[in-house]
Amino acid sequence: MALLDGKVAIITGAGNGIGRAHALLFAKEGAAVVVNDLGGTRDGTGSEKSAADAVVREIEGAGGKAVANYDSVATAAGAAAIVKTGVAAFGKVDILVNNAGILRDKSFLKMEEAMWDAVLQVHLKGTFLCSQAFVKQATAQGHGARIVNTTSVSGMIGNFGQSNYAAAKAGIYGLTRTMSIELQKHRITVNALAPIAKTRLTEDLPMFQGVDTMTAEHISPAALFLASDLCGDRTGHVLAVAGARLYAFKVVETHGKFKDDAQGVWNAQEIADHWDAIVKA
Repeated sequence: MALLDGKVAIITGAGNGIGRAHALLFAKEGAAVVVNDLGGTRDGTGSEKSAADAVVREIEGAGGKAVANYDSVATAAGAAAIVKTGVAAFGKVDILVNNAGILRDKSFLKMEEAMWDAVLQVHLKGTFLCSQAFVKQATAQGHGARIVNTTSVSGMIGNFGQSNYAAAKAGIYGLTRTMSIELQKHRITVNALAPIAKTRLTEDLPMFQGVDTMTAEHISPAALFLASDLCGDRTGHVLAVAGARLYAFKVVETHGKFKDDAQGVWNAQEIADHWDAIVKA
């Protein structure tokens, strides 16, 4: 028995790269897949149905089930339509992988408001809207579900020239944590991936020149694990994948330092004097 037999999975941004790899693997493992892709360029402009259609044909050609959807994740109407596509085609939805994304990189001082808004709208707002529409349907079905979000190493530790992207991906981390807490009562697990891979969005970056060992296909098994019953009740985690390396991101508190006197109000000079003890892990 395949890991996702009988499941219906929505994968956003599934026309290329990591999303396409997710869709093909999920279908191979028995899922019926909603292949969502607006079909725009990597900066989010334009639209084209051919990318999603090609993935659907590839899945069907291998004996799987899939349906294309071309709506934008960045509007409530689009998010609702993505979920409705799954229900109309397959009768239900069980898994949501929020993968859709764009890049509009620019150094912080040169970042334009429109570039900031566009990236936040697709990544962070899109994850929120699609998740909310999906959860409303999943809770009505009443049998639990799984959500896999896509954050980024940029969002966890920052990256030069990606203030908009890093802020959006850091927001997705916070959203993942909050959703994982709130949705436990509905038996919905919410986890995230922080992938590093050479894709259409990243192939021209210096770190990927001449690199063939960090592919989209390295990422998808982690998504499959989080979307399957193998994940159990694990929720609120961030798995990072970089080629053969798999690791987790965690936000941790340092031990900190208590003020020596009973009053307990620090002044700025005391913080400076005890800085090393305050930040020591």
